[in-house]
Amino acid sequence: MPGRVLIVDDHARFRATARRALESDGWDVVGEAADGRSGLAEAQRTAPDLVLLDVGLPDISGLMVSRELAQRSPSIAVVLVSTHDAGDYAELSAAHGARGFLAKADVSGVALDALLRQ
Repeated sequence: MPGRVLIVDDHARFRATARRALESDGWDVVGEAADGRSGLAEAQRTAPDLVLLDVGLPDISGLMVSRELAQRSPSIAVVLVSTHDAGDYAELSAAHGARGFLAKADVSGVALDALLRQ
């Protein structure tokens, strides 16, 4: 199920690691952004199939960005990520229009495929 993905995270190291992991599993990383406002603009510009979105962004909460993306572009799937575990965000992700949540340590193309097939 690989497709076009946008990575939104304020840590350049995580963006680079996620890009390598996703591209090695067949995903096409079409863009990156370091904050919520840039993420919203990049989503509009690149029209990804999926946005991998950090919960803790410096300008706007990733939860609010997820909600905005769900309203603006409901065809874009959002998967929230954080260093915290799923117990902290599983319910919040659904309430804010996201398809699910992954811990940053678990991000891979295989994990995204499995989450999106649920």
